[in-house]
Formats: sequence, C-alpha cells, structure tokens
Amino acid sequence: MSLKKSYDGYSSFSYLEQGADYKAFDLADELARVPQFRLPLSDEDEARCASLIERCLFVSMHEHLGVFPERIEETPEYVRHGRMATAFEGLAASHWDAVFDNLMDGICTIHSRSGWQWDDVLHDLGMRLCDLAHQDFLIHCLRIGDIQRAHDEGRVAWIASMEGAAMIENDLDRIDILHGFGLRSLGITYSESNALGNGLKEDRDGGLTKFGRKAVERMNKVGLLIDCSHCGDQTTLDTVKCSEKPIVLSHIGARELWLSNRLAPDDVMEAVAARGGVIGIECAPHTTLTRNNRRHNLEAFMEHFEYVKALVGIDHVGFGPDTVYGDHVGLHRTYMANLSIQDSRGGHHPDQHFEEVEYVEGLENPTEGSINIVRWLVNTGHSDEDIEKVMGGNAMRVMTEAWA
Repeated sequence: MSLKKSYDGYSSFSYLEQGADYKAFDLADELARVPQFRLPLSDEDEARCASLIERCLFVSMHEHLGVFPERIEETPEYVRHGRMATAFEGLAASHWDAVFDNLMDGICTIHSRSGWQWDDVLHDLGMRLCDLAHQDFLIHCLRIGDIQRAHDEGRVAWIASMEGAAMIENDLDRIDILHGFGLRSLGITYSESNALGNGLKEDRDGGLTKFGRKAVERMNKVGLLIDCSHCGDQTTLDTVKCSEKPIVLSHIGARELWLSNRLAPDDVMEAVAARGGVIGIECAPHTTLTRNNRRHNLEAFMEHFEYVKALVGIDHVGFGPDTVYGDHVGLHRTYMANLSIQDSRGGHHPDQHFEEVEYVEGLENPTEGSINIVRWLVNTGHSDEDIEKVMGGNAMRVMTEAWA
C-alpha cells in the first residue's frame, strides 16, 4: 500500500440524516477501543518495513469490516435494522491494499431480521454497496487488477465475501446472482450443515452432497473463490477433489497445535496446498491458541503461521485474521449458541486450559493486525521475498486462478 491513503473523512450513511432516515447507534472507536499495541522494531527494521509496505501488495483473506456498537449488547437490534457502518477510518490507517469483507450472511439467524432468508442477503449486500457508492476511498474489487490500482492510488480494494452458502438453498442460479452483485468468495458451509455439505460442528461428516458438487462446479464456472474454513474435514477434502480450481481455508489454524474442530488437521491442509490452495491464519479470540502459548496473543497466532508454513511451504500460507471493529470477545459471548462456538471447539479438553482474554493484544482489529503481522515477520528475520508472498502474493495467485 501507499503509506499515505487518499481518505477524505467519509463516514457511513453520511448522505442521510441520522434519526430521521435511520436509527443511529453509538459505535465502537475504530482505532482506540483498547490500548494500541505496536511491535517495537530497530531503526533498520523500521525502514525495511516501510519499504515492504510501499512496494508490496498486502491482502487480508478474511476480516469483518462492519463497525459494531460500543455497547455490544445492542448488536442484535443494530443488526435487525440492517444498516451496518463500514470502518473507513480504520481501513485508512491500515496497511491492507485489499480485504475480503465477510458480510456474515448465510451463516445463522442472528444476522437476519426474520431468520436468514435470500431477501436478507440481497438487502445486506445492496445496503453495503449503496454506502460504498457514495464514497471514493474503497474500491469495489471485481477484477484482480483493482488491487494494484488500489495500491497505486492509496486506496483499499473491498472484496465482498460470505462465509456460508446456506442461502442458495437448492438453487444453483443464486450463485450467479451473488457473483453478479459483486461477490467474489463463498464458503461451502458455516459450521452447521446445509444443502452442500457438512459443517465442522457435526459429529459425523458425510462430505459434499451431490448438490454440493454441482455448486462447486458452478462456482468454478462463474469465478467465485471457494472457502472451506468452516467445513467438516471430509467436506473440505471432497471440495478439493471436486474443484477444478484451487480453494482456500481463508481463516484457520493448525489442529496439531491446539485440539479444536475450528482448526484444520495436517492432511486437510496438505490436500488444499497440493492443489494450489492457500491457508490463511486467523486470530479471532481464543482460536489459534497453542500448548506453548495459552494466552491468545501475537506470538500464539504466529506459532500457527510457522507451523503451517513448515507443513505446506511458503507458497501456500497467508493471513485471514478474522478480526472486527468492536468488542469481538463480547460478540462471541453474546452469540455463543448461534455461532456454534462451543460446538466448533469440539468440546472441553482437560489438558487444554487457557487464559481468557478481553481482546487479542496486537491483533485487536484489521488495522492493528495489518501493522503488527508484517512487523513480526520483519523482526523475526523473514526474507523480503517470503514476506511479499505471505502478506499478499499467495492470495493474489489463488484469486487470479479462481476468478479467471
């Protein structure tokens, strides 16, 4: 990215009148909700870091760019009103050139005004696009060249993504419609099973259904990047085999380091990589813990990165931090049952006690993650070539293949 972003101060829905045209909520501070953390570097490493930021393309494979209410308990009402603000200020302070923004549709009932429905999906996507149409800082990314353009112009390429495909039900043409609305990545399942396959919370995983195979073929044809981050292991393996194009696990970690269904076993990650895919490491609170790092922080997160890099190679790993602008831990507490969080963790394991945190230090939101990940890589002596790959080059390659 350019170290100087061309952001003019636009805030969501400022073309409307608060209170008259829509209900206003007090939203979380995008940059200083918690004490800011920046990994210290030597003067030499600071200069190297700045050079990498200026010349490389940085891509986050998975984030949530909506801004949540300051009082997290107001989130259900905020969501029901169907008008989520976008973190323009936060993105302007980040190092990302492109971000996959997961709109959270098709995953569970919390994001709908009357239970998830097709109309709700179109509403949320259309509302976000209307907001973006009134500003010129975020570029709606439809083609791979939009990312280089964003970098050159000091802007950010916004990539529309959804974590689960439940909303397509049994209608393949809805895949085409979502692509036509500008969606560029779609998950097969979100933890719970749907018409395509099994989610990671299920006790038994029967893999892709026959309809799921047809859906994968259609996604390949229209040019959607396929994501299996929340799928059962067999469903992921079936998707890898069925897809003619590489897929991603956009936000995940290594189950070998921490026993949780939310993380992937070695054989699944190896299968994804063998077909050209990319594994993005996540840091949503209390996910990428390790036996060495039982307090979730930057070191725990990067231990997963180092493990996956050693397992599948530097060409098949990246970052999908899966962070939000707001109280992420509070959000999980509020929606523990709806988001299948406890089931996704695979139950209680007596040898896996960990220290709960109120936020993940150094990775509080997409802005802070973009800053500290590259600083950690520089600080630990990774080469410029490897940093360029994992910060965006690998993601760019798989996107180019999937969107072709």
